[in-house]
Amino acid sequence: MICDIYRAFLDVLWRLCDKYRMKTIIFTVSAARDHDALSDEARAVVDGALHRYARDGRGDVKRLQGSPYIRLRAGRYRIVFSEDQLTILAIYIGKRETTTYRGI
Repeated sequence: MICDIYRAFLDVLWRLCDKYRMKTIIFTVSAARDHDALSDEARAVVDGALHRYARDGRGDVKRLQGSPYIRLRAGRYRIVFSEDQLTILAIYIGKRETTTYRGI
């Protein structure tokens, strides 16, 4: 019985540690506008991809050539961002097109 209580305590503690290990996601003004313009379904896909990457570092991620930014794929959408050890700064969110990365 004590072992079960201890195991439950460790499980709660692990979840709390996991919660605080996640990077903070910050949107630039233009990325926030892009995010708000998405449909509910697209927004859910983008949010899921961002949270997964912020929490675990998982996702289809690639450095952009000739740029300090990183690209994250989220279905048909792309999120361009920069990051440090604690934060992810979303710079652009949009549908993948031939002009997606111009001007970034």
